[in-house]
Amino acid sequence: MTDGPLLIPVLGDQLTPDIAALRAAHRDDSIVLMMEVADETAYVKHHKAKIAFILSAMRHHAERLHALGWTVDYVTLDAPDNRGSFTSEVARAVERHQPRAIHVTEPGEWRVRSMIESWETRFAIPVTIHEDDRFLCSHAEFDSWAAARNQLRMEFFYRDMRRKTGLLMTDAGEPEGGQWNYDADNRKPAPDRDLLMPHPIRFRPDDVTQAVLDMVADRFADHIGSLDYFHFAVTHDEALRQRKRFLDDALPRFGDYQDAMLTDEPFLWHSILSPYINAGLLDPLDLCREVKARYRAGKVPLNCAEGFIRQIIGWREYVRGVYWHEGPDYGKRNALEAQRDLPDFYWTGETDMHCLAQAIGQTIDHGYAHHIQRLMITGNFALIAGIDPHQVHVWYLEVYADAYEWVEMPNTIGMALFADGGLLGSKPYAAGGAYINRMSNYCGTCRYDVKKRVGDDACPFNALYWDFIARNERRLARNPRMAMPYRNWQRMKEEDRAATRKQAARFLESL
Repeated sequence: MTDGPLLIPVLGDQLTPDIAALRAAHRDDSIVLMMEVADETAYVKHHKAKIAFILSAMRHHAERLHALGWTVDYVTLDAPDNRGSFTSEVARAVERHQPRAIHVTEPGEWRVRSMIESWETRFAIPVTIHEDDRFLCSHAEFDSWAAARNQLRMEFFYRDMRRKTGLLMTDAGEPEGGQWNYDADNRKPAPDRDLLMPHPIRFRPDDVTQAVLDMVADRFADHIGSLDYFHFAVTHDEALRQRKRFLDDALPRFGDYQDAMLTDEPFLWHSILSPYINAGLLDPLDLCREVKARYRAGKVPLNCAEGFIRQIIGWREYVRGVYWHEGPDYGKRNALEAQRDLPDFYWTGETDMHCLAQAIGQTIDHGYAHHIQRLMITGNFALIAGIDPHQVHVWYLEVYADAYEWVEMPNTIGMALFADGGLLGSKPYAAGGAYINRMSNYCGTCRYDVKKRVGDDACPFNALYWDFIARNERRLARNPRMAMPYRNWQRMKEEDRAATRKQAARFLESL
């Protein structure tokens, strides 16, 4: 062992100045290694804006660490000697610095964890992997929670996280307002267009960001997405400004309309903070504590505060737990045996189905769509059309700026597509056009008639929904939460069922 420095690789979603590996080290005896590598930009063809956001945020974070007194060895993507992978760049750094050991905070994905676990043997120096304590629930804690249950339902996990954090809990240990979950109050349909609707801050690219945008435009021209609308915060301070904008202007109505959708309004009252939380620019627990404080101060209704906090300490923590608990083969599951290829319009947005054109179009423009657009528009269509889950998973991972495999895969495989057979969700989130019409104004300007199931102008979601019900009867009919759809299907006249399935088949053949 040499008496060289400690080498601390910091990954692109670890942009937190006191992340575990740094907190355990000394500035005067360590070198921080940050690497932009081709493998991570192209193992799937990430959205241009996603790549630009992460690389710009990394470069700004390196500047922040340097200002805090760290020595930072930064390898840019276009550096002439860049070998293109984490392991090969760590190998070069080992040659440069002759470190006595490597310390790294655990990565978010199985794929990267496997790489890191090979380093000790490969480089013949000790490698310590620190637990990522930015999350509330450790892997061991989640595994223990899961081992005690036959079904891994998020609601019960969420209650444990509420108790653990004390968020929205009374001094007597009861949930604020007497109930745990106010989701029933958070399903108001889209309002008429509101001239006072808040909008997120659009940050002007500085010289660092502009250099990244130019490089991405040149190197990733064949990737999905536009850079014309690039608006992301790329520093901690900018992320804090965006956080304040949400808390001040949008949170008080977020709960009411969190499931709503409006034509040409991609953001509504949503926070647009998930890219910054997942990259490490914002502290999720600190954010939730501020939401609680604003509720206690009477600035935010309980349904809004609870709905937002549930997304962070409930759903976000839960899907991470599922990802690591289930293992690297989780993404290969296909319980409904769906085999159809993902339609071309998922990459272009060019479809007569207005809801899909809206959700995919804003995804192409902004690298963003909110959770109901992902679940009940793009996800719902893929589910009822029988699209191959792996292809859908790759698409979601590619196109959204907040998508890392640990959070995206369970949401896609489990929640949107029911491909895990019900491990994560108690029923498939399948719906026809009526749901979309109720929660949006999309249907009013669509060329299809949302009230029709059969005919040239019938909404495709309607026939596809019933076709999904029919072809999965063997797998789903015994699910208690699917009893009503199957009763309704059996009540239809035989000729109506046949016409519906023929309509679905004709549409699918046209894709």
